[in-house]
Amino acid sequence: MVGIMVILWACAMIAGIIIEIVTVQFVSIWFACGAAVSLILAGIGASIWAQLSVFVAVSALLLILTRPFVSRFRGGYVRTNADLNIGRTAVVTEDVRNEVSSGRAKIGGVSWIAVSEDGSPIDKGDVVVVKAVDGAKLIVSKKA
Repeated sequence: MVGIMVILWACAMIAGIIIEIVTVQFVSIWFACGAAVSLILAGIGASIWAQLSVFVAVSALLLILTRPFVSRFRGGYVRTNADLNIGRTAVVTEDVRNEVSSGRAKIGGVSWIAVSEDGSPIDKGDVVVVKAVDGAKLIVSKKA
């Protein structure tokens, strides 16, 4: 039984390392470390419950202690292609009326739901500036 657990923990550790290398997202390194400690315990003949308990404890502890550092290291906000529209101009194709949740604007050949930044109505054909992107909505204001 000791040999089987050593193989199991070694496979878990290797799988965690491979997943970490492939994803580069810090999603499995903590589990690989927990598996490494449990591999040592299996090698010295500790009970399966001790191995499992240590695996969970080490993985959770490393996750709790290092996750804030890793998040800060990686940076917070990840820009998307939609963010490239911020600051660009668009043409309103359907009157923008926040109070009735209507309005569309076209930018770069793509039609988006448009919302007025300050709540003021914007008429069809007006040129607007994209101030922000919220999911699939452009937050716009009239071009001065």
